Amino acid sequence: MTERSTLAVLGAGSWGTALAALAARNGVPTRLWGRDAAALAAMAQSRRNQRYLPDMELPEALHYEADLGAAVRGAKTVLIVVPSHAFGEILHELAPLLDADAAVAWASKGFEPGTGRFLHELVAERLPGRAAAVVTGPSFAREVAQGLPSAVTVHSDDQAFAKQLASLLHAPNFRAYSGSDVLGAELGGAMKNVLAVATGVADGMELGLNARAGLITRGMNEMLRLGLALGARPETLMGLAGLGDLVLTCTGDLSRNRRLGLALGRGVGIAEAVAQIGQVVESVLTADEVARLADKHGLDLPISSGVRAVLHGEVTPVEGLRALMAREQKPEYPQDLFARH
Repeated sequence: MTERSTLAVLGAGSWGTALAALAARNGVPTRLWGRDAAALAAMAQSRRNQRYLPDMELPEALHYEADLGAAVRGAKTVLIVVPSHAFGEILHELAPLLDADAAVAWASKGFEPGTGRFLHELVAERLPGRAAAVVTGPSFAREVAQGLPSAVTVHSDDQAFAKQLASLLHAPNFRAYSGSDVLGAELGGAMKNVLAVATGVADGMELGLNARAGLITRGMNEMLRLGLALGARPETLMGLAGLGDLVLTCTGDLSRNRRLGLALGRGVGIAEAVAQIGQVVESVLTADEVARLADKHGLDLPISSGVRAVLHGEVTPVEGLRALMAREQKPEYPQDLFARH
């Protein structure tokens, strides 16, 4: 892959649009694909994504393509930015269309619904033998679109590809780091959405800043314990992909998952709260998959399981909080948490 090889970004939501615009401004020939041909045509004409980023003027160099085959033809890197529940479907569609030497990356966060499999497992199964990477970290699309300072990390088993992809995205106000812990990076990006619901609920109930800080910290504890059980590196989870994304999503009101929690904490029903947000809220599905992984490894993750119970209507937010506060006193961390890994 050369610095100016074509990049195809699949997914014209807020994050896909922001990343495509960033790459195009960096001088990378970039195509943006989405399923709504009419919306893409409107974007090409107005140079704005009126639904997701109406205040952002898109670069003239950005090309819009409604045909998936045409979008990826000749592209040396394909960056997938669709909701996790649609990730498997887009891989199936891509398999016969990609050039033989095309590499695949994704900025989607979550698991395969129903199995708890990580997205990199789906890539390895359906697009075997290709360089692959995940782009993740604390990055609200709106702030990236506005040119505000942001930092992400690109993880891949192929370090050359991780660095090359990071170089395509790296800009004066957008730092892109690289790493090699794909599983850890994906876990942090997915699990923080569940924990953001918990802090949103607490803030919606006006429980104070102490409660928010406690939930973030104990949520980080759950992320670390599950990550270590799965083989993730603790430094990945303590970095941009884990702690960084967790803090942003738990405290920033641009987070859809935090806003879901805020609504629930104020007494709004789950269906109405999701409808009010008007976009995919990853935590609703991710909470089930985190619970599945925790059960598989014999882990007790009370905040994550409490969020799942609230999202399924099994308990109210007040009942969930009461259950958390009633837990017995114990050490903050098991003494051998890191020594065992």
